Parts: sequence; C-alpha cells; structure tokens
Amino acid sequence: MVSPRRAGGHVDAWEYGDYSEPSAQRRSKNTAVARAFMNLPNALTLLRIFIVPVLIVVLLTRTPNVELWGFPMHFEFWGVLILLVAAATDWADGYFARRNAQVTTLGILLDPIADKLLICAAFISLVDMHLAKAWMVVIIIGRELVILGLRNIASAEGFTIAASTLGKTKMVLQVCAAAVLISGARHTSLRTLGLVLLWLVVISALVSAGQYFYRFWNQLDDRVKQRRKLSMMEVHKKPQDALPL
Repeated sequence: MVSPRRAGGHVDAWEYGDYSEPSAQRRSKNTAVARAFMNLPNALTLLRIFIVPVLIVVLLTRTPNVELWGFPMHFEFWGVLILLVAAATDWADGYFARRNAQVTTLGILLDPIADKLLICAAFISLVDMHLAKAWMVVIIIGRELVILGLRNIASAEGFTIAASTLGKTKMVLQVCAAAVLISGARHTSLRTLGLVLLWLVVISALVSAGQYFYRFWNQLDDRVKQRRKLSMMEVHKKPQDALPL
C-alpha cells in the first residue's frame, strides 16, 4: 500500500530524513554558538571569576607555606602570584577580544563583574588580615558598586560611557596596592609603601567616580530632555490632527 505522502511519486524528503541539510545546519549553528560562548576571552574572564575564591582561601587561611627547591614559599607569595595571574587575565581577555573580533554580550557583562569580584575579595581579605583600613576599603568597594549601578542604568537608557584614563590607572593602582599589602604580611618594611598606594587608590577612586558621574549625568539629562521635547511635540500635534466634527 502506498503512503498518502508518497502518492503520485511525490516524496516528502524533508520529513522522511532523505536530506540532511536542515539537521547539519542546526548542528553547525549550535556549534558556532557554543564556540562564541566559550571563546578565549570569555574563558579567561570565567577563569578570573574562579580564581577569586582561591585567593580568598589562601589569604584567610594563610596557607600553603612550603619550601620548593630550597626556597621558602609562604602564603603571601601564593597570594601575590594568584592576584597577578588574575590581573593578567583581565588584560589578556580584552586584548584577544579586540584582536580576534570576539567581543560578545557575555564578555561585556561578565568582564566588569569579574574585576569587581577580584578587587572586593582582595581588599576585604586585607581588612580581615589587619593590613588595610576598613573605611578606605569601604570607599573603594562602594565606588565600584556605584559605577556598576550607573553602567546598568546607562545600558538601559541605550548609551555607554567609556572608562577614563584615570579609571584605567586606578585598576593598576589597585592591583599594585593589594600585591604590596599582601607582601607586607611578612615583610613589614613594605607596609608603608602599601599604605601610600592605598591612599592613591582611594583618591583616584573618588576622582574617577566624580568624572564618571558627571559624564553619566550629562548624557542622561540630554536623553530626558529629548524625550520631554518629543512628548511635548506629540501633545501639540494631536489637537491639530483631530478631525472637525
């Protein structure tokens, strides 16, 4: 008995799987999405996020303290090493994303979050280790959270604000200050230098936050004025368009 779908010699080849193009195209599309999701820049960003708890454990437990090839490697060595590796991934993911044109939405969302997690984890741990003043760390972390909130508002309004030169310098100062303060856990002579760097971080955080807020407010104010102007034009336009009775 001939199937109704095959009557007259017409075969629904797509339904019976005689042609494999649709499934191949779907597999190719899924593979492309997976590769875009797990490209090198995104992998480096995720690595930085996973490094954060390792850094916290090393600093708060003050382990490991081992000797390799006759050289003592205490916890502060490992803490600084982990911090510098994480900071290196921050530079590398941006470099490879721009060079290979692999800027993705996931990377744009995760990169600032990974940076904030790393800095917050390092400085909160330093407060617990009595190597940094709590009020200074509150200013540093508060600034990061405020800027993250403003960026979310700017994104919702449809505009972005590029990081200033001072803002980029602040990140370098933060890593340097945290690395020196961690080293000061054993080498007390470095604590004064670490405190100086911490003051520079606080000052740069406040100044760069002021710059960011000024540019954010100007762009947001312009958007609000444009919407208000369009709304007023629509209000004046509607009575003129109304048909006479």
